Amino acid sequence: MKHLIDPFDLSKEEIDEIVALGEDIVAHRDRYSGACKGKKLATLFYEPSTRTRLSFTSAMMELGGNVIGFSDARNTSVSKGETIEDTTRVISCFADIIAMRHPIEGAPLNATRVSTIPVINAGDGSHAHPTQTLTDLLTIKRELGRLDNFTIGFCGDLKFGRTVHSLIKALSRYENVKVVLIAPEELELPAYMKYEVCDRYGIDYKEVDNMESVMGELDVLYMTRVQKERFLDEAEFERVKDSFVLDKAKMSLAKDSMVVLHPLPRVNEILKEVDDDPRAAYFRQVENGKFVRMALIVKLLEWAKQDPSVHWMVPSDAIRSGYSCPNRKCISNVENVDPLFRMDDDGVCHCIYCESKARSL
Repeated sequence: MKHLIDPFDLSKEEIDEIVALGEDIVAHRDRYSGACKGKKLATLFYEPSTRTRLSFTSAMMELGGNVIGFSDARNTSVSKGETIEDTTRVISCFADIIAMRHPIEGAPLNATRVSTIPVINAGDGSHAHPTQTLTDLLTIKRELGRLDNFTIGFCGDLKFGRTVHSLIKALSRYENVKVVLIAPEELELPAYMKYEVCDRYGIDYKEVDNMESVMGELDVLYMTRVQKERFLDEAEFERVKDSFVLDKAKMSLAKDSMVVLHPLPRVNEILKEVDDDPRAAYFRQVENGKFVRMALIVKLLEWAKQDPSVHWMVPSDAIRSGYSCPNRKCISNVENVDPLFRMDDDGVCHCIYCESKARSL
């Protein structure tokens, strides 16, 4: 049985299979209207969500299945202190597949320790959001016709943006993908992402602090919100904020074939005047999210039928003592779970749940 917690849980071949199935669903929706008849999806959303939760719900309903779950953990046994593992054990008795959104990083991974049904990470803190990544990949494929040989610019909050981290990981599997990182110094891509993904997998990337200088190079522009609350100096925020707002003037510098993506919600980083530009693909991107989640649900249930055995997604050589995770929002610091770590090729120890650099005890 396979779970999806991180984009690297899927091979390139499996990603291509899911994207191809998503395209087939777009072309032949009626064929899949009964694909999940008699199956139940449990949506366990521990924090607010509109697009992701409704996308999963709509996907399962279009497949002919049913949906159970909650959108507010305060109305469940979680409010009484029930752990992620216990909730997962209970839900495994009622459903065939789980989609979990949680503010605590590593919570979905911890759920796979005990789950007897596939678990999908629908977003855990600022760590990962793999189904948004699949949405992005299907959108790029439908817009450009390919997933290789293009240049993508990521603009805005690259430090805390889990959608950015997940997509860069997935794109590392494809040939000749060039990445342009457009962000203020305060919100630049974390060092571990630059080293463990970009450098390790040979992604050609560069960093700039404005959009205008690179707009003409891009095939895809992936916008995110610059969050004022991330800045320690409000004057610094005021200085850089307008450099990361997309308007008609900046769009005039781009290729006619460039597409604009955004995981949404937006605030003011894309002006409404851009919405009518045919290159603005962010609302088409939303619909693609439903199609790719339909494909993912079908494939995970198919793989579970082929191999129903339970797989705890932690390597056997995980380090279990001598370190602690400094991330206060990591599941290892919130619930009574075994701290687990791994050593990278440079001898740096990382938390398995949230990927933060570990501290020696």
